[in-house]
Amino acid sequence: MSAFNRFSAAALRRLIGVLLILLTLLWANPAAALTSSTSAETAQLFELHCAGCHLNGGNIVRRGKTLKQKALKRNGVDSEAAIATLITRGKGIMPAFADRLSEDEIAALSRYVLEQAAVDWQASP
Repeated sequence: MSAFNRFSAAALRRLIGVLLILLTLLWANPAAALTSSTSAETAQLFELHCAGCHLNGGNIVRRGKTLKQKALKRNGVDSEAAIATLITRGKGIMPAFADRLSEDEIAALSRYVLEQAAVDWQASP
């Protein structure tokens, strides 16, 4: 008995329909399928590598060097590229993370910092 004989034509049509809908949604917005897990992973990265000094976007070492939107603009690090450079190279007493984080992790953290700053760190873990 072949696999096709075990399923009715109607069941196969429903299955194909569901698969087509899923593929269409993923094709239309592939990032949407990864957003929640990626955000959670990035939040964990932030907790592990950054929150020791920057809990909730603050700065326990240098008061004016927070990750709040106003401070990021004032200090000229209000773009993903600028934040990525700072994470990669470090500055002052902030250590460089080039040897501890991948480029993808640094890029994700840069986006995360900007996203959290935009909502004043209200959605942070």
